[in-house]
Amino acid sequence: MNTELYISSRMREQTDIAILREGKLVELHNESEQQNFNVGDVYLATVKKLVPGLNAAFVDVGYEKDAFLHYHDLGPQVRSLNKYLSKTQKGKQPWSLQNFERDPDIPKDGQIDTVLKSGQRVLVQIAKEPISSKGPRITSEISIAGRFMVLVPFSDRISVSQKIESREEKDRLKGIVKPIKPEGFGVIIRTVAQGRQLQEIESDLQALLKKWKNLHRNINSAKPPLCLHNDLNKSTGLLRDLLNDSFTSIQVDSEDMFQTVWEYLNSVDPTKTEMLKLYSGKTPLFEHFGVERQIKTAFGRSVTFGRGAYLIIEHTEAMHVIDVNSGNRKSSGENQEANALEVNIQAAEEIARQLRLRDMGGIIVVDFIDLHKVENRKELYEKLKDCMKDDRAKHKILPPSRFGLVEITRQRVRPEMNIKTREEDPNGSSAEIEAPINILHHLENHLSLISSQENIKVLFLHLHPFLAAYLEKGWFFSSLRHKWSKKYKISLKIIPRDGFRFLEYHFYNSEDVKYELN
Repeated sequence: MNTELYISSRMREQTDIAILREGKLVELHNESEQQNFNVGDVYLATVKKLVPGLNAAFVDVGYEKDAFLHYHDLGPQVRSLNKYLSKTQKGKQPWSLQNFERDPDIPKDGQIDTVLKSGQRVLVQIAKEPISSKGPRITSEISIAGRFMVLVPFSDRISVSQKIESREEKDRLKGIVKPIKPEGFGVIIRTVAQGRQLQEIESDLQALLKKWKNLHRNINSAKPPLCLHNDLNKSTGLLRDLLNDSFTSIQVDSEDMFQTVWEYLNSVDPTKTEMLKLYSGKTPLFEHFGVERQIKTAFGRSVTFGRGAYLIIEHTEAMHVIDVNSGNRKSSGENQEANALEVNIQAAEEIARQLRLRDMGGIIVVDFIDLHKVENRKELYEKLKDCMKDDRAKHKILPPSRFGLVEITRQRVRPEMNIKTREEDPNGSSAEIEAPINILHHLENHLSLISSQENIKVLFLHLHPFLAAYLEKGWFFSSLRHKWSKKYKISLKIIPRDGFRFLEYHFYNSEDVKYELN
């Protein structure tokens, strides 16, 4: 599986990051220069108010809204962390945890006012970025992520990612880490550590300890609220979490970003620097490599996914709802149940992609096409789980109900990605219409649907003269009209219509009968 990474910042107010798998957009992230409070950042903060009724506290980390800290997010060793913080600020604590006398763990069902008090200084880490009107969600269970492992202070445990299934490999990795792990620190070995040797793992551990030393140094004279440790920016953070042998290309359009990414790649694997390229063309990076087109066609309310089938994605205050529709699709020679299963299987792939692409979180209800056979519902359930196994967000999927409903819960730690795909109507009405790039996408899908259902030789497409000119532009053999004609094995005739609205179109056969499309 080929993976491509595109990072664009030269012609934008923010840095946009796109990940493509086999040429298809699967993740989209953005990062502004003013963006603070990223997941993983560590802050020295002040407890503003305890709320025993919620068993939580509101904490000042410097954001306009106080951060939320629940008792269950304190971590069992929070008293040890608070003691370490107090001794460090008094200059009595070295960075090392060797011979550090830890306090007992707090009870799992305790009360927050027995652990914290108003005005107290605390060390916290961002667990969820500010979303909508809410401040950040924070935790006192500090951890520092590296490429191959996560460093957890005030712990002695060595854990291995559950995605590493081989018992032999788990034991091998634990055997490597155990003799090099410093006292007082626990380690979580990440999936990407599979097959790695002592030198690489030890190098990653030393880099994490260096970050802990810097954090300790920053505590000494710090006054809250203050960020003590910044996690990697999103570009290098994604590389840290995702970089593997499937990556074939990394394209950036900024010299500063090129240098940042090159330095990171060179530090973790110098051979990977060969895939890094600096794009300097006049056309914007996303436009040149076709990413912009995929963004426009993937973020609408309606998302098509082959032969006329499509999803309707709605967002309410309580949940996300996704409706699977087969459109006018027909599969000759197959019964209704088999056709429904085929559409649902394809929809599962697109839904898994959409959840990652939009970073949809909370409760998601998917209304698949009804399947009456138990074995078909089970096949769909297994397919959806398989499609979502690469999703890094924590999630849970319930089996389909008899009505075809699948319930999903998915953790969201950042604001949902939402790209506006509608724009002002150029005809002067107050309504909004689909962007032209989306209309071209719908046009081809409708053309594909008609050609698959009808035995036709000639098809007439009536539409606004501007869009007609776009379809005819270029040399005859390079025009979009000719490419579609060849692809779908029909003779496509373009008929400009001055009386049509800008994005209105209709298909007719040779007898002037209009094809009605849902």
